[in-house]
Formats: sequence, C-alpha cells, structure tokens
Amino acid sequence: MLTGRRPDTVRLYDFYSYWRQTSGNYTTLPQYFKQHGYRTHSVGKVFHPGASSNFTDDFPLSWSEPAFHPLTDEYSNAPVCIDPADGRLKRNLLCPVRLETQPLHTLPDIESTEEAKRFLSTVGRQPYFLAVGYRKPHIPFRIPAKYLGLHPVAKFATLDPDYPPYGLPTVAWSSYLDVRNRDDFRQLNVSFPFGPVPDDFKLRIRQHYYAAVTFVDELIGELLQEVDLSRTIVALTSDHGWALGEHGEWAKYSNYDAAVRIPLVIRAPGRQAHHQQKIDNVVELLDLYSTLVDLAGLPPVPRCDEQRPHKATTCTEGKSLVPLLQRNSTGYGENDGDEWIAYSQYPRPGTYPSLFPNSDEPKLRHIKIMGYSMRTDRFRYTAWIKFNPDYFKRDWSTIYGEELYDHWIDPQENMNLIDRAPLATVKDALRAKLQEKFP
Repeated sequence: MLTGRRPDTVRLYDFYSYWRQTSGNYTTLPQYFKQHGYRTHSVGKVFHPGASSNFTDDFPLSWSEPAFHPLTDEYSNAPVCIDPADGRLKRNLLCPVRLETQPLHTLPDIESTEEAKRFLSTVGRQPYFLAVGYRKPHIPFRIPAKYLGLHPVAKFATLDPDYPPYGLPTVAWSSYLDVRNRDDFRQLNVSFPFGPVPDDFKLRIRQHYYAAVTFVDELIGELLQEVDLSRTIVALTSDHGWALGEHGEWAKYSNYDAAVRIPLVIRAPGRQAHHQQKIDNVVELLDLYSTLVDLAGLPPVPRCDEQRPHKATTCTEGKSLVPLLQRNSTGYGENDGDEWIAYSQYPRPGTYPSLFPNSDEPKLRHIKIMGYSMRTDRFRYTAWIKFNPDYFKRDWSTIYGEELYDHWIDPQENMNLIDRAPLATVKDALRAKLQEKFP
C-alpha cells in the first residue's frame, strides 16, 4: 500500500529486511506528497516498525518529522490482562480493561488520537498528509471493557459454517498460531492444527473483535471532528481482514476473502454526490497511491513496467480509482475498459501446517511455497506453487494445491470447485491469467 508495489517487487515477505536496501529505493506514497510540498506525519502503526522500515518508520524520506509511537505500545503484548478466573495478570487474547488499571492509564490508540489532534491543530492552511495507524482490532483485544456491552454474546449465537472448506488443500490452512500463543487460548487445549475451538469461546472472540472495532470507530469519529473536511481528502482502510471462525480459521494468514477483503472508504472535497456511492468493482490497496495523488491534483504517478516493476524509482503497480468515482449517471466511467481484479499472495514453508518453521509467518529462508490468488467479480482462484527464496523465483511446474470458489453461489468460499469437470475451462483460463501476472 505504501509503495504501490506488489510483494514480489518489494520482496518483503517477513519483518527482517529494509526494502530500500534489498529491493529498490522506491518513492513511497507519503514521500511523493512530501516531495510536492506537503508536511507529512506518521502516527501509530503505519510502516511496520523495526528492521523493515530501517528502525525509523522510513524517516526522513517519507516523513517531515519523526514518527509518533504511543508510549503504551510497549505493553501491547505484555501480561496486563486481569484474568477473570484467578485475577492474575496474563497475556490473554480477550483483554477487556479499565483504563485506571493499565500502564499510564491509557491505551495506544487513545494516545494516537490525541497526537493526531495535536498535529491537526498546528497545520493551519499548510498542505499536509497525516497517516494515523490504529492498532485495534489487532489482537490482543485490549480495549475498554464498556464496549463489550454494545455487543452482547447472544448477538453471535448463530454461527456461520465454521469447518474447513470442502476440498481444502492442507497448504492453504492457517493454524492461527498467534491466537494459540495467548494464555487464555492455551487453557482450551485446542488440537493442532485444525481445532476446533469451543463454541462459547468462539462467540466471545467475535464479541471482543466487534467491541474493538467499535472502540476504534469512536476514536476515528473523535478525530474527524478536528478535520476540515472542506479541504481534506479522507481515506479509511485497513491492511488486512481477520477470520472470525470462517472455515474454522482465526486471524489473517491466508488468501481467503475473510483475510484479504478490507473496508475502503474515500471522501474528497468537491466530489461528493447527493448520495453516498457504493462501488462494486474489485480493487486493490495498490490503487490507493495513484488515487490519492490524483484526488490531490498532483502530477500523476506513472504505472510501473509490468515486466520490470522494480526498475523505476517512482511508479506504481496499481491504478487510480478516480474514474470509478467519476462515473456518470449511466454508470460508466472513462476507464471502464480496465480489468478489475485483486491479487494477493501468501507464503508457506511446506504443504502441512507446522510450528517450526512457523507456517503462518515463515521467515524468508523457510519459504518454499507461494500461494498466488486472484479475485474477480465472480471467482477466487488460488494456486500454491514452488518458490525459491534465494532467487525469488516462481516454478509453475510444481503446484502443491489449487482452489476455485464461485462467489455467485458460495460467497463464503466454503466449496473448493477445482475438481469440477464443468468448470475446467474456467479453471484453465484463471490459471493462465494468474501465471501471466506472476510468470
């Protein structure tokens, strides 16, 4: 999202390398605005902190001033959850709290909101690019306890199908290791790697997730009260989804819609119709770079060369969504000839879930398989193919698993149709398209 380039271009598959040094000195989204006179500021989790952003959140290249990180970030995975069973402090997944019991009597996202409001009070009429990275609803669900009351457990009593999809290749399975490593989850003795999770705990996970969303939603509303919407473009989005029991999975380590589909809301001055517009095209986070640049009236960012996307310093592999926002009353925009497909990918160290190496978050040297996935308006097709991490080479001659889901009849992706003879032509066409995209 921040470079406008695909993972195979940035070559950042784990958290342990800085892409400017290992792949290319790419102009980032905030850097582009900074180069055009904008004051840029990062609040919270925007670039992933640590080695992957040079331990500086890519300052000073992307940001006009050092990035802000909440003081309470250091307690995000600390034993600060009061366990309801014995009152001891633990590293729980479910962690409703009272602020007065927490370190510094606050939480990271509350601190981020205050810093963003402070920044806005200093900008005056200066053009600015502010990125606010809220942590929630990331686990653990350490949130003010009052938000649970807005989502009673009974609300989630009707569970969606929560079993592995029919015809699932084991390489596609995420065993949600980060969830399993929490103290309260460990006490459940859930079998590895397929579960299942007890029904009562499933409901409570969902309750806490929804409560975490409401918590951060309220903070976003509080922040927007300080924004001059007459001169500010606002984009609300996320870096990934999170499975809440769909397919019997939890967390984000897969190529399913539950893991890769996200909210995307854009509001721009002068482009508001008389009513809110819902766009059904399948789009990508890569598209946000060009879209924000175009909405701001800056010089357009060129598209990268498809065959050599790593060669140019300033380009994007996405496309601008502005034509979709400009659709006239007939429902067509100037670029409707564009192909609207979303691509994603996920690495695995082997064909079966494992603890060592971690099959949900493998380090680069352990990656042996890459799952490439494409989502059209109707189908999701995924191919898990051989991958060489030393040379970043794909090998389509070895396919470890394939998946095909028809969203017209199965929007939850519960039936893998890859072996259905009547769909062989569809499968072959999608595979050819995916292989062309990732040769």
